[in-house]
Amino acid sequence: MEYVTAVPHPRSEAAGPARSARRSLGIALLSGALGAAVALLSTRQSWSEGTATVAGGDFPLTAKGSDVTGVPAALAIVGLAALVAVFAVRRSGRFLVSGLLALSGAGTVVAAVLGAGDSSALDEKAAAASGNTAATADALSHTAWPYVAAAGGALILLAGLLALRYGRLWPAMSGRYERDGTPRPRKAKPVDPDRPEDLWKALDRGEDPTGPDPAGT
Repeated sequence: MEYVTAVPHPRSEAAGPARSARRSLGIALLSGALGAAVALLSTRQSWSEGTATVAGGDFPLTAKGSDVTGVPAALAIVGLAALVAVFAVRRSGRFLVSGLLALSGAGTVVAAVLGAGDSSALDEKAAAASGNTAATADALSHTAWPYVAAAGGALILLAGLLALRYGRLWPAMSGRYERDGTPRPRKAKPVDPDRPEDLWKALDRGEDPTGPDPAGT
């Protein structure tokens, strides 16, 4: 007679967190990298347009995202660096870097939304084009690119939140590439008794040239 037990197998219990860690890691990497790329690309596009009166005519004006504010691009770069740094640190360091990643995304969203209705960059261009410091842009209009940048910031924020939640389960950089400062042992060089210079070099290294050959020959 066979008995059915309700106790879960240890392997099935361990598979759940491991699967969640792999899934969250993939989503975080994709969303973080994509969000940074979208935010950077958006700041190079036209955020607002208008005209200035120059010599009795309308002079077209365009302000890119980088003209309006440099905060989204800067925070996108910080977020991308933090996304890479998450795998270079452990424990509390990983938690702090994950928090920086999330804050970079949130800051990108806020800066992009605030810049969506900003007309100061166009006013400066209008004043420069007309030669009148009091001139402002006319026929002002805004594009959707600031909100695209905000969407990129939201993806960076998602990566940061995933790192805060599941980062402790993610792998770290291999320690085999880290030097522990331990001096490497020197290999004894074979000494030719027929060459006096080899004998003197062995004595300088603190070796016994008359002793047995370390290679066993």
